[in-house]
Amino acid sequence: MVDNVDIEEQDPLSEEPELTKEEEAKMGYCEKLHYHISRWMLPEHARDKYLERANCCPPPIFIILISIGELAVFIYYAVWKPQKQWVTLEDGIWNSPLSYKPERREEAWRFLSYMFVHAGVEHVLGNLIMQLVLGIPLELVHKGFEVGMVYLSGVLAGSLASSIFDPLNALVGASGGVYALMGGYFMNAIVNFREMIPLLGIFRILLIVVIVLTDMGFALYRRFLTHENGLKVSFVAHIGGGVAGMTIGYVFFSSYNQKLLKDPRFWLCIVGYILFLVFAALFNIFLSPAP
Repeated sequence: MVDNVDIEEQDPLSEEPELTKEEEAKMGYCEKLHYHISRWMLPEHARDKYLERANCCPPPIFIILISIGELAVFIYYAVWKPQKQWVTLEDGIWNSPLSYKPERREEAWRFLSYMFVHAGVEHVLGNLIMQLVLGIPLELVHKGFEVGMVYLSGVLAGSLASSIFDPLNALVGASGGVYALMGGYFMNAIVNFREMIPLLGIFRILLIVVIVLTDMGFALYRRFLTHENGLKVSFVAHIGGGVAGMTIGYVFFSSYNQKLLKDPRFWLCIVGYILFLVFAALFNIFLSPAP
């Protein structure tokens, strides 16, 4: 006698079988893309629901538009303005109304607009590559609103953290947003590790750790060990963006197909982030040592 087995009672942590070549050949290009994205980004229990409603419309428009904007601003200052900043940062770039400068922090838009200005070709290319590699798959799964909220929360947290912990130095670059994406993706990889393909989970975590350590190493070197002329750029935005990603990003990127408003983690992260914003605003108004 053969026992009946309820599919829902099977071990939810068992590894999902891969498609055969015949099954994959029957898929369209968009279906193949979403199938592989789901195996990379989502735990097994969420993949079927994602694949049921996945499509390429709308495309990952937020991260693409942000990247185009950042590249356009870089080209504008490198080609049409006499900045000569193809390789490294020069003092002239600080005249931009987009850069964050502690003495101009009353111009509140600078706490966000600094993400469009970069300190050289290696700076802008590094940020663009990372945010496209991470942001496009994230936006295919979680759509533009969620990715946009995480990205911008990292940009804002980066500049505010810099204004508190490194208040006398200026700030340029989209590293706060990039680190927010990495922070949220890292937490997703940690939380859902047992439900992902083991080697894939280990690879994702190690890749993010290596990238962060390498980038932070260069940032600290440029900040404290180089003796180049010009203004020093704060590195605290990396940390602020990463923390925002591990809180705001963690909730958005680990709660696929769930109602966030009923999740206490959502409110804990939102309230914590708002309290940080209020404290940072009060610090900049009443306590900052910057002129």
